[in-house]
Amino acid sequence: MTRTPLTWLYVPGDRPHVVDKALVAGADVVVIDLEDAIAPDRKEYARTATAERLSEHQPVPVHVRLNAADGPWGAADLAALGTLPGVSGLRLPKVASPDEVRHTAVLTALPLYALLESALGIEHAHAIARAHPSLRGISLGEADLRADLGVRADSGLDWSRARVIVAARAAGLAPPPQSVHPDIRDLDGLAASCARGRALGFLGRAAIHPRQLPVIERAYQPTPAELEEAETVVKAAAAEQGAQALPDGRFIDAATVALARRTLSLVRRG
Repeated sequence: MTRTPLTWLYVPGDRPHVVDKALVAGADVVVIDLEDAIAPDRKEYARTATAERLSEHQPVPVHVRLNAADGPWGAADLAALGTLPGVSGLRLPKVASPDEVRHTAVLTALPLYALLESALGIEHAHAIARAHPSLRGISLGEADLRADLGVRADSGLDWSRARVIVAARAAGLAPPPQSVHPDIRDLDGLAASCARGRALGFLGRAAIHPRQLPVIERAYQPTPAELEEAETVVKAAAAEQGAQALPDGRFIDAATVALARRTLSLVRRG
């Protein structure tokens, strides 16, 4: 069974020793960042160091967050990294229209992931999610979105979060992962935030420090009660076809079975 990713660990591309540590930290996906984490005078070094590191296959999937295509570094990032064997996917920052995805898809065969970080990106979420077959996922960049919207309370982003979750589902993409929790010491706050995100429909989360990984993993694992229910539903579905009721009276149909199977996939990740 394909491993369902729950953790994406971001690491700056201009610190090769930190990249080496990230690759063995236990994340499902390591994301080497060439964008926000890198100062302008370190961009070229970060690109060169990342290309050298990813010139061969890696022990875990590695994505690279490129600089924006319309900026001074994006085209060079794509040219240097778009065909390397160690790159499993490219994350496109600040996507605001489907044309940005299509433009990149013409230039690389790698899977693409769009980060929506502005009001315009949120408005175009479904069109972006359906932009090209190479696009495998969309997610929020909440720090930039918060600034763009002038949002102060965390709840002010809930509509945008729901919008992205619905857009991904409507386009047939995997549920988005949550954006990063910026306080690496606040593990209780991270756990509570993950619980809220899971209730909204997110699946997994981006991290900026290895200590956040086990908190995210635990938060997105099914509870014993959820696991028991999923097993009951799948067994019942295997016995009969079509809509039916369980012995306790709960009604199940194809959608219920699909959700149960997804729940089971999370505990079979190994």
